[in-house]
Amino acid sequence: MWAYMKNVVNKQRRELLTALTAAAGSVLLSGPSAAAGQTPAENHPSREAVTGIGGLFFRARDPKTLAQWYQDHLGVVGIPKSSNDPVWTQQAGPTAFAPFPENSKYLGDPAKQFMINFRVSDLDKMVAQLEAAGITVKVDPTTYPNGRFAHTHDPEGNPIELWQPMNAAAAK
Repeated sequence: MWAYMKNVVNKQRRELLTALTAAAGSVLLSGPSAAAGQTPAENHPSREAVTGIGGLFFRARDPKTLAQWYQDHLGVVGIPKSSNDPVWTQQAGPTAFAPFPENSKYLGDPAKQFMINFRVSDLDKMVAQLEAAGITVKVDPTTYPNGRFAHTHDPEGNPIELWQPMNAAAAK
């Protein structure tokens, strides 16, 4: 019974936070006119917005080997070479977009300019899979309101964050 009530309360809390975040975000993104009662559509009736991330491109010392590592260990298929090759299609879900201060320690090595955050449905399974392949993974022991996290690096030292969103964590 306690577990059921905890799940209900957590779901309500997530729904409230989602609603508050959306409301606050629309005011913040819209600027002062939103606070004055105008909606973004009134200010920019034909304003276009991106629909998602269409690719992630970065430099690598050995692009072919690195692309194969991502495919072998994380299931991320590279750019198709022909119309018959598979295309990596990600599941719909939340995506964080967050520039960090240039002196942030969260991304690790200051020489690295980005960190990839991949959503996973089962963090424990992914960590076990990577560790079985000899890849070091550090699991954050804290479960946050938005889910669970682990950190690793690809063979060229680029930081990777694995994220099991709360809805997936609650289902476990």
